[in-house]
Amino acid sequence: MNGWLWAASALLAAGLGPVVWGVATGPMERRVVAQNFGTSAVTLVMLLLAQGYQRPSYIDLALVLAVLGPVGTLVYARLLADDLTSDPPHTVLLTAVAAFATSVVTVAMCVATGPGRAMVKLLLIGVLLVAGNVIASRAMSGGFPGGKEPSHG
Repeated sequence: MNGWLWAASALLAAGLGPVVWGVATGPMERRVVAQNFGTSAVTLVMLLLAQGYQRPSYIDLALVLAVLGPVGTLVYARLLADDLTSDPPHTVLLTAVAAFATSVVTVAMCVATGPGRAMVKLLLIGVLLVAGNVIASRAMSGGFPGGKEPSHG
C-alpha cells in the first residue's frame, strides 16, 4: 500500500462518517450540506485512488463527479428553496475545508504527474470542484451578498 492509497483511506475514513451522519439525520439543511461535502470527498478519494492504482480512468470519473456533484446540490437548493429560506444552512466552514482539501490533493497530484495533458485535467477538476462548492454553498445559504432577488410576475 503506497502513500496515495493511505491518503485516500484516511480521507475516506475522516469524511465518510460525518457525511453519512449528516445525510441520515437531522434537519434538511444539514442533509443538503452533507450531500455537497460528500461529493467533494468522494471526488478527492477517486483522484487519490487514480494515482495510487495508476488508473487514469478514475480521473475521468472524478471529473464527472466534479461537474455533476455541485449541479445536484444546486438542484436540491432550487427545489428546497422555500424550506431553506427560513433557516439557511451555514456552509462557510465546510466550504473552506473542501476548498483546502481540493487544493492540497490537486497540487500534490500535479507535482506527481508532471506537466502535460494529465496535469491540465487535474487542474480543471480542482477548479471545477472548488468553484462548484463555492457556488452551491452560496446558493444553499441564501445567495451572494448584494444579489437581486428574482421577480415573480
